[in-house]
Amino acid sequence: MSKDDFLRSMLSDKVNMTPNGFVANQLSPEQFKDCHELIFDTLFEIHSSDISGIGGYGRFNEDGTPEYESGRAFLTDTFAEDKEGYWYNWREMFGTTVLQRDFFEQYYKEMEARIPYCEGRRYLVNNFTFFINMITDGKTTVGFPDWSYSGIGDCLIDFAIMDLNKPYLRIPELLMEYCKNRKIIIPDFKERFLCMAYYKGIDGLRWHASIDDTESCTSMMKSISELKDRIYAL
Repeated sequence: MSKDDFLRSMLSDKVNMTPNGFVANQLSPEQFKDCHELIFDTLFEIHSSDISGIGGYGRFNEDGTPEYESGRAFLTDTFAEDKEGYWYNWREMFGTTVLQRDFFEQYYKEMEARIPYCEGRRYLVNNFTFFINMITDGKTTVGFPDWSYSGIGDCLIDFAIMDLNKPYLRIPELLMEYCKNRKIIIPDFKERFLCMAYYKGIDGLRWHASIDDTESCTSMMKSISELKDRIYAL
């Protein structure tokens, strides 16, 4: 069974892997606010998929098996120095790029301290929910055609990615309102959201530093450093 077929076997008919429309990155803030519930509905539909026959955490291998046995291993091994490939000995970047050791270590510790809140939170996640990877008509349809980073993890990772992509859209604030209106309870929401956001944030920061994207690094550092106050104010 191919990875696409494997995913389709888990996803409900309400989740469209080949949607028609335009790239959601084109939505204005006003247009996004008008259709954000549609996007949230689709993500919750993805997260409600039956994964009872799948163990572990992390990105799916080609055979549909997640890479790690625990949530902690999934999150922390992302930043291992001895992984072959692009990130081998990546900590050398602290002296050769704009990646700041003190900033990275601070938010790595913030992430690590919150891992216990996310352990055991196992959902099917797209894990690539940047707006450029969503297709929508802005009214009735939204879909995620790219599932290359999909796997098992805390469902809040999909919302955290959206917020890191466009923090001015106030994703967690809208999500809290959405859940309140639908009587959806997300245990330990604030700590789990911060854990996922710090994880994706420092990983994204590392990537942009590796390609000398100083502007994006500066913007991401500002967003990451302001996030705790935003979340704790909810």
